[in-house]
Amino acid sequence: MTAPRPVEALGEELSRLAELHGVATAYSPSPDRAVPASPGAVVAVLAALGVDASTPRAVRAALAARRQELAERLLPPTVVGRHGSTPAALDALPEGTRLHIETEQGETYDGTGHGEFGAVVGQLPPGVHHLTATAPDGRSAEAHLVIAPDRLPTPAGRSYGLMVQVYSLLSRHSWGMGDLGDLGELTAWAGRALGAGFVQVNPLHAAVPGAPTDPSPYRPSSRRFPDPVYLRVEDVPEFAYVEEREQVRGLLERAARLRESVLEKGALIDRDAVWELKREALELVRRVPLGPGRRAAYVDFLAREDEALEDHATWSALAEVHGSDWHRWPAGLRDPRSAETARARAELMDRVDFHSRLAWLTDTQLTAAQRAAREAGMPLGVVHDLAVGVHPDGADAWAQQDHFAAGMSVGAPPDAFNSLGQDWGLPPWRPDRLAKSGYAPYRRLLRALFRYAGALRIDHVMGLFRLWWVPQGGPPTEGTYVRYDAEAMLAVLALEASRAGAVVIGEDLGTVEPGVREELQERGVLGTSVLWFERDWDGDGRPLAPETWRADCLATATTHDLPPTAARLTGEHVELRYRLGLLTRPVEEERVEAATDVGEWLALLARLGLYEPATGGGRPASEEEAEIHAVHRFLLRTPARMIGVWLPDTIGDRRPQNLPGTWDQYPNWRLPIADADGRPVTLEELAASPRLHALVDVLRVGLEAGAETGSGAETGSGGESAAGAESAAGGGG
Repeated sequence: MTAPRPVEALGEELSRLAELHGVATAYSPSPDRAVPASPGAVVAVLAALGVDASTPRAVRAALAARRQELAERLLPPTVVGRHGSTPAALDALPEGTRLHIETEQGETYDGTGHGEFGAVVGQLPPGVHHLTATAPDGRSAEAHLVIAPDRLPTPAGRSYGLMVQVYSLLSRHSWGMGDLGDLGELTAWAGRALGAGFVQVNPLHAAVPGAPTDPSPYRPSSRRFPDPVYLRVEDVPEFAYVEEREQVRGLLERAARLRESVLEKGALIDRDAVWELKREALELVRRVPLGPGRRAAYVDFLAREDEALEDHATWSALAEVHGSDWHRWPAGLRDPRSAETARARAELMDRVDFHSRLAWLTDTQLTAAQRAAREAGMPLGVVHDLAVGVHPDGADAWAQQDHFAAGMSVGAPPDAFNSLGQDWGLPPWRPDRLAKSGYAPYRRLLRALFRYAGALRIDHVMGLFRLWWVPQGGPPTEGTYVRYDAEAMLAVLALEASRAGAVVIGEDLGTVEPGVREELQERGVLGTSVLWFERDWDGDGRPLAPETWRADCLATATTHDLPPTAARLTGEHVELRYRLGLLTRPVEEERVEAATDVGEWLALLARLGLYEPATGGGRPASEEEAEIHAVHRFLLRTPARMIGVWLPDTIGDRRPQNLPGTWDQYPNWRLPIADADGRPVTLEELAASPRLHALVDVLRVGLEAGAETGSGAETGSGGESAAGAESAAGGGG
């Protein structure tokens, strides 16, 4: 019998095995500190990747197998190439290797030897192609070959835009929450009357059904398809021809009461009640036959979305029968490719068609909102938001379970701001399965979103490089990082964004791995800069002067996860957390720190001459309003290509849309936009608000002055403009 290996040797072998599979064995909560990952976490993560490391013998066997695999393979499953250079994977092939490439456009290219590889790759059009390599010794390998532009499209010029959570923006036509009709009205008005260049919205991904529905737009059932709760029912053409007019009148009356309860009676947005009304209405709409043109458009949509839509609609139909957690369904239905699922789909075909129709209608209204934005003169239009993951019980996790890591959840490690770490409850994609598929799920996801987006914000963009995996049932501290092929992820992103002529904004707030921001900037992904966080952290910690900010970013005063500007200026965000028992230090310490932070910024604004005091009877009408104007003048002084204005800031709203760290204590994702007194404000009232128009005047004057003097962001850092890319790229493959 072989003697047990010492613990130290086992640790070394486990570390080597983890490294070969992209699993980290340590993390750095700060630049000068490294914390080892627990062996249990590493073993669990390797198991989720299909690697048995449960015993010393298993570790040795897996390590030997991985080394042999890497030594013998000719090509990785996905190869990434850029124009003008030969991919490293091809340079590493034995001399005399023959290449055969079939492009996604149906063309073929052949080459033999390193001398021809560069010429062959240089001829290839952008796309994901099929590559076959045959070595002189007879070995052969197949791979996906991604050919992508070096850089993503960049904004054609400098602009400001509005940021809004769509559900929170009610009009006099909403059914209890903001909808895509309201979004279309907002973009048309903001573009034509306010000179805005974009409107950034929350993720509009399909939510997991059930009462109560999780209101967070960042834990969707599917990122691939939008949520029909945002439909403007009256804008569906068939709604006008519903024969059950008495039922329609009843629905409209209930919708009016629901709207009134939010706008006039202080009720929270009730997504479940809204969806119940809209579902009843859409069931009636579905009885109206589609005209020939509409029928043809629907058939085209079904053909374009193909299996992905069939899966999504099947899951939705099955959820009506068995509940929204597919893990609790009958065993045969947990597999989307099983014979039982095929039979159930056939039996439920009427409901499958209903949910397919909802996806089509929502896609159509999203496209109309972007069209309205561009027709209103917006250079970008609607900026959509891509959540970092999906709900483990939802449609995507069911349909794509072979691409998700079973038993794992995405989160964040402990750091100076959160000693317990975070578990977001979202299953991560397996990097090995993504590579093997040529990143097909990722490509399809991006292509779907870019169809109706002028730009895309990627939440936690650092996830293109690595994600913190937490074994389910364990604390976030017992996790570790898993590496993704960032070169491939960015290449696919560049490919699909260029085809759509769309800009990409990465949410890169918080702790970011060294080199990541630089790599994103090199590829043309804009960053996110929030005023209150822009300090000289490596120096004296004071606020950064505007000219030192990066140009390639969206610059804002706040976000959906942060206090509105009025609340931060007055310290109300501290009082809110104090009332809810969320503070970890004495309230006086928090008050002093918050006041000092704001005071340093206000002092800088004053030194720069950006503060104009309130005027009696005019605008700004108060010191608070004057300070908000100064904050946005500061943003205009930076070279940022995009300036984002939180729409609630335009009327002095104090309430954050989301208060991290809370669940039942605070009405996250359920608040309508309100004025400084907490009174809900409709889209129509926003359009007539003197306070809003005064802030918009600050922005428009500042942008015009910058354009005349040539200050602000430069517009040509190597990537083609969004408008230019749109016309040059044509359609996607």
